[in-house]
Amino acid sequence: MNPENKNKGLLYIVATPIGNLDDITARALQVLRQVDIIACEDTRHSGRLLANYGIKNRLMSFHQHNENESAAKFIDLIRQGQNIALISDAGTPLISDPGYPLVKLAHEYDIKVIPIVGASAIIALLSCSGLATNEFHFYGFLAAKQKQRQEQLSRISENSGTSVIYESTHRIIKCLKDIESIFGAEHIIVMGRELTKTFETIKQAPVAEMIAYVETDANQQKGEFVLAIQAKEVVLSTQLTTQQKQLALLLAKEMAPKKAAKLTAEFLNAKSKEVYNYIISQ
Repeated sequence: MNPENKNKGLLYIVATPIGNLDDITARALQVLRQVDIIACEDTRHSGRLLANYGIKNRLMSFHQHNENESAAKFIDLIRQGQNIALISDAGTPLISDPGYPLVKLAHEYDIKVIPIVGASAIIALLSCSGLATNEFHFYGFLAAKQKQRQEQLSRISENSGTSVIYESTHRIIKCLKDIESIFGAEHIIVMGRELTKTFETIKQAPVAEMIAYVETDANQQKGEFVLAIQAKEVVLSTQLTTQQKQLALLLAKEMAPKKAAKLTAEFLNAKSKEVYNYIISQ
């Protein structure tokens, strides 16, 4: 393969609706009509979706079971001058959906990758969650087995920002109960169900209240779920631990007391002033 081929085509990453068919951009429709090939997870599903917009184009399968093998084939087609659009069943490709091997390979061959932005369940929920969005972490679907899922949630609980996960209709109650066991019954979460669809649910509540809400309404157990988990409040120590003291003194040997105090406070959740006072008292 010669990465210097000057007649290369383009790779478009095209977002499609997550529910409401009106949530697609004019630019996305234009690209989907003009490209040579549309790579999609399910040709039948995407065929029906595109038919809503009067788009008839060549569809080729690209899903999680063949993406590693198919990526090279699509790259060859692009290098021959074909323009390809990648779509997922819903939303923005690569966000818990296939596409990573293809985009990675495209960059390796200096193929231009163009995002055609649009719907994303993560951003949709965050924007109306009422939780802090200046920092957030996305984890996709958690493990199916409880032990691994609780271990993941335990690590998530250490985050300083809002955490977002996907969950299925079959595990939503189990997942909520695991969140309760790790974060506590009063911890605030936001549930987005069937976002942008007719029976959309967006609810903010303590975990225990959310569990009761879902358990008592069978309709709230159906569909596709996005959960946003509020970051745990960090309680700063009012009395320095042995570990905090040791780190403070170690750093103070290499830098000014004020800087050593600041770093210790950041890494070990202490009050900078208390650390500083301890350093200068030694």
